Amino acid sequence: MEKKTGLTIKSFYAPDYAGVIEAMRFNKVQVAWYGNKAAIDAVDRANGEVFAQVLRADGTLGYYSLLITQKDSPYNNLNDVLKNSKNINFGIGDPGSTSGFLVPSYYVFAQNKVDSRTAFKTIRNASHGANLQAILARQLDVATNNTEETDKLEATKPELAKEIKIVWKSPLIPNDPIVWRKDLDPAVKAKIKGFMLAYGKADSDKAVLKNIYNYSGFKESSNEQLVPIRQLELFKDRRKVENDEAYNADEKAKLIAEIDKKLAALNK
Repeated sequence: MEKKTGLTIKSFYAPDYAGVIEAMRFNKVQVAWYGNKAAIDAVDRANGEVFAQVLRADGTLGYYSLLITQKDSPYNNLNDVLKNSKNINFGIGDPGSTSGFLVPSYYVFAQNKVDSRTAFKTIRNASHGANLQAILARQLDVATNNTEETDKLEATKPELAKEIKIVWKSPLIPNDPIVWRKDLDPAVKAKIKGFMLAYGKADSDKAVLKNIYNYSGFKESSNEQLVPIRQLELFKDRRKVENDEAYNADEKAKLIAEIDKKLAALNK
């Protein structure tokens, strides 16, 4: 990288994101590749700023959570699903799944003040693959899924993909961001950004990126890409408070009100 940028680059490795964030906070690290959650901590605690993000091999910037049904289903959009929920056998993801459970729990149910546990005729938890098969077999009326799963079906079994209808699509769940310290010299920032955005054009670059995780390059980004992740993290915090019996009713109400205030600000 030194030849390409004119800068001397020293690599830094830590066993976890916390170590990299702390190194950035004390200006021992100036540029870092994070996951979205870690990038939030770097932005909030380590004077960080998102300036680029990873591009996947197919050029996409992330993936989406979905609600799917059969192509001939009477349900065509989210409003149809919520209005007719008592007639619907619903499939949701494993509670540990971001796109199968957390994303729809917030964007579909919490934002519409719907309790998914009681809203439907029946509801069951399963993997993306199991929910997709249940929709194809007409064992479920509507289920959560994601674009990675439906794209895979389109590529391998296009005739089955035609049997699926998407009735809701989430905000983008973004690819990993690249973060620098905001106080870097502007000339240095320009060189780093120029290098990152050009990387992936040469065959040697492509080979390196493919070996990392089938990436194709980098695209300009900003702290805005973290907003959906911030919303999801706050929603997780809200659920945790709701279920924590260590708080009395007044304490819960106060903490939930604080979280809701932060969510309202992000929604703007």
